[in-house]
Amino acid sequence: MSESAPLPLNDSSAIQYLKFERERTRPAADLLAGVPSFDPQSCVDLGCGPGNSTELLVRRFPGSAIAGLDRSDDMLAAAKRRLPQVHFQRADLAVWKPDQPYGLIFANAVLQLLPNHEALFPWLASLLTPGGYLAVQMPDTLQEPAHVLMRMVAADGPWSGKLMPVAKSRRRIGTIEDHYGWLTALCGSIDLWHTTYVHPLHSAAQIVEWMKGSSLRPFLGLLEDDQRQIFLERYEAEIAAAYPSQPDGKVLLRFPTLFILARRTA
Repeated sequence: MSESAPLPLNDSSAIQYLKFERERTRPAADLLAGVPSFDPQSCVDLGCGPGNSTELLVRRFPGSAIAGLDRSDDMLAAAKRRLPQVHFQRADLAVWKPDQPYGLIFANAVLQLLPNHEALFPWLASLLTPGGYLAVQMPDTLQEPAHVLMRMVAADGPWSGKLMPVAKSRRRIGTIEDHYGWLTALCGSIDLWHTTYVHPLHSAAQIVEWMKGSSLRPFLGLLEDDQRQIFLERYEAEIAAAYPSQPDGKVLLRFPTLFILARRTA
């Protein structure tokens, strides 16, 4: 690969993501803590990333057959090194067609990337065994400054023709009422809650590093090296203005998150 080639979306994605492993794993742990005691025969971790969320499932359900799915080869390689006993598979969730039902479908910060939730959520519920659980957490962050500024910088520069289709493709997730309504036909128990995590980070540059492990990747993957550097410099300057330093010098990254826990009618 030449130095000027566009950055692949899976290039060092696991390393970048795991720079903030504790913070990124916390919502998955909170979601799993909400799942009542039961003994699923099979679990699948959708968008398993480098296996940090899958590891929670392995600890909680040691007797279950657990699989992890992700579309990034780099993430899957990291997950396999972490949990060699687990079956990890490359899959694009937009076209995924499982050949079995699951006792637990776990989705940690991935379904917000997929469209048509009004069809997606009932379909996922239909893949559960009777009495099985759908456990989902999704960032609800598109109106947070870090994301608004990302789209603003994408629109204001020589790269706008490349980046605006990515920016326009992002849609805010549905409301609590939306998701409740989409699940009621198949699920007799539905628990939903909304939490805002607040991550104290050392600087605006750290917020940029956080975003480089997730939401910035589709933008950066379309840019050549020189444009990528300019984009990041502009973005960091905007972030520094939007996230003022606290008395201890840190900046606070707000991270609103929607949690959904639904049990299929037995």
